[in-house]
Amino acid sequence: MATRVNGSLMRSPGGALVVVLAALLLVSGCAGASGGASSTDGDDDGAAEPAVSVEPKSGADGVNPKDPIKVAVENGKLRDVSLVNGDGEQVEGELAEDGSTWKATEPLGYDTEYEWSGKAVGSGGDTAPVRGDFQTVSPQSVVRATVNPIDDKTVGVAMPISIKFDAPVQNKAAVQRALDVQTSKSVEGAWAWLNDKQVDWRPKEYWPAHTQVSVDAPLYGIDYGGGNYGKVDLTSEFEIGRSQVVKAEVGEHRMRVVRDGEEIANYPASYGKPSNPDLHTHEGTYTVMAKHPVEIMDNPQYGYTDVKKKWAVRISNHGEFIHENENNRANIGSRNTSHGCVNLTNADAKEYFQSALIGDPVEVTGSGTRMPPKYAVYDWMLNWQQWKQKSAL
Repeated sequence: MATRVNGSLMRSPGGALVVVLAALLLVSGCAGASGGASSTDGDDDGAAEPAVSVEPKSGADGVNPKDPIKVAVENGKLRDVSLVNGDGEQVEGELAEDGSTWKATEPLGYDTEYEWSGKAVGSGGDTAPVRGDFQTVSPQSVVRATVNPIDDKTVGVAMPISIKFDAPVQNKAAVQRALDVQTSKSVEGAWAWLNDKQVDWRPKEYWPAHTQVSVDAPLYGIDYGGGNYGKVDLTSEFEIGRSQVVKAEVGEHRMRVVRDGEEIANYPASYGKPSNPDLHTHEGTYTVMAKHPVEIMDNPQYGYTDVKKKWAVRISNHGEFIHENENNRANIGSRNTSHGCVNLTNADAKEYFQSALIGDPVEVTGSGTRMPPKYAVYDWMLNWQQWKQKSAL
């Protein structure tokens, strides 16, 4: 039974109990939600502290100076980061825009101790120090290397890229992986180790004329093996010139010059004596190595020293040149009587000398014997498969 009191509906005692209990449950539920919100809103002290890490780890020894050198922080931003050597000299570095990392932007030195300083600041104002130290590797020796051709040279279409080292390289694969050749025209080529102290790159075929070439050899920090490390990085930018190929035809007593596919000269010549293997002009593709207006020729075994010959173009370290020999004029164009060189008349030798570039190929044919691939520059004495077998990769 229900009655109204002051406009409110009142139920029997049993019904009133149910309403009161329900009201109490509602109040209890609201209080619980309010308490939970209050607990969450008051949790400002729970911001994560900044966590700093350094690479390499503090106390590391034997660190390669070209390894990644950096500091990173989680839950914060880096401030006032510094890396200094034992002399107090600061390493150049770069801080990320978001302040989360700092990286060294220059290679470190060999056999040097470095120390970190700085701090990281968290979102809640907490700080963490940047600290630690490490020691770079101490090489037994640092090895110098050179690259050829050097910058801004214009060379012939058979010119190899040659990197030579002052000491033997054991870890040839590590060195070769670091080397890079970029060309303005599509060129297939490969590196080959000619010995423990020299690695050359040559194209499969002659270079396309007028190709721009860039060489990058970041050798500093590379472990050559045996305690030896690279001394400096090397680079070179050079150009391939016009295509000029010498066709040295021993049996015909002629030397033809072909430029950009067209014959521009056909000279009478005298080659090495066929009766003596030591004096014979052997077949193979030689490379112009050097040019001198006057060269002093010495071969005491065959009775001459300090003989001056003009317009000398060296094509092999075995002793072969293209040069004038007016003393042999009677045989030039008819008989092979030299000591292995290509003899021309003075006028022809001068004209050829003026046309030649370092790196031009000289293709000797028709002699019946081949030059063994051991006298520099012998890169083109090897076929492509033989060349690729000399790669360390």
